[in-house]
Amino acid sequence: MRKQIVVGTRESALAMWQTNWVVEKLKMRYPDRDFKIVKMKTQGDKILDVALAKIGDKGLFTKELELAMLDNKIDFAVHSMKDLPTKLPDGLTIGAICRRENPADVLISPSGKKINELPQGARIGTSSLRRCAQLLKYRPDLNLESLRGNLNTRMKKLHSQRLDGIILAAAGVTRMGWADHITQYIPFDICLPAVGQGALGVEIREDDEEIKKMVKTLEDKDTSWAITAERALMRTLEGGCQVPIGALGQVKENRLHLEAAVVSLDGSKSVRLDIEGSVEEAEELGIKLANRLLENGGAEILEQVRKENGE
Repeated sequence: MRKQIVVGTRESALAMWQTNWVVEKLKMRYPDRDFKIVKMKTQGDKILDVALAKIGDKGLFTKELELAMLDNKIDFAVHSMKDLPTKLPDGLTIGAICRRENPADVLISPSGKKINELPQGARIGTSSLRRCAQLLKYRPDLNLESLRGNLNTRMKKLHSQRLDGIILAAAGVTRMGWADHITQYIPFDICLPAVGQGALGVEIREDDEEIKKMVKTLEDKDTSWAITAERALMRTLEGGCQVPIGALGQVKENRLHLEAAVVSLDGSKSVRLDIEGSVEEAEELGIKLANRLLENGGAEILEQVRKENGE
């Protein structure tokens, strides 16, 4: 039995909050263990002057942590599920998906105006093609400006660049204790969230039975089913940060409802569909809905998006 467990994390304030939350939960269950947190800078943390879609690497916020795990330098890593690629390196697996926070996107606007109240041509900061595409579908007049950096940096840029608003994930804003800054929780009929948004995942070595048993105590079944479906959909669509895909799985009384959208970069074309079934079919439901999206115009939209991104 290992006395010390080494946990890997990105070094941003939000990543540290998430990792500390996981470690505190495990300390309560395993008071005899010593947990050591190791902070790392990932490629996505280093390259801040280029839009995510232009960097084009799906492991932007995870690769360094995964290499450390494969080298036995850390025992597990804590990620935002939306940052974790749908295909993991050989030898690694998801040990647990923790209970999801509110998966919505939020608007933070100094004027206190909601999306439909912002002035014509309002300048909105976001780093996400998914958010841009869906917002332009709703309001084609908006000027969407690339906004990179951690949450603290984005909040500063809101004021220093005199933006009319910024779009962030509700979960991150809430976890940082900034819920009182939120102007609007953006309705899902305007903007579906990123796959996995709002949930934390614990990535482990596949053959590490001791750690597997330990982190499994953090698993939230309903969240896990919902995100399994979302990730199966994303994997089938071959999407990532570079593709405007929104999806949301929700579980109620052992039934899983999955809704997803594929939207062109300018918001002019979109296909949005949903599916429902038993939670045990989570993976199959995701694959089935993805194929329906592709058949109903999604394939053409994604092909055009990839051309525009220079892929």
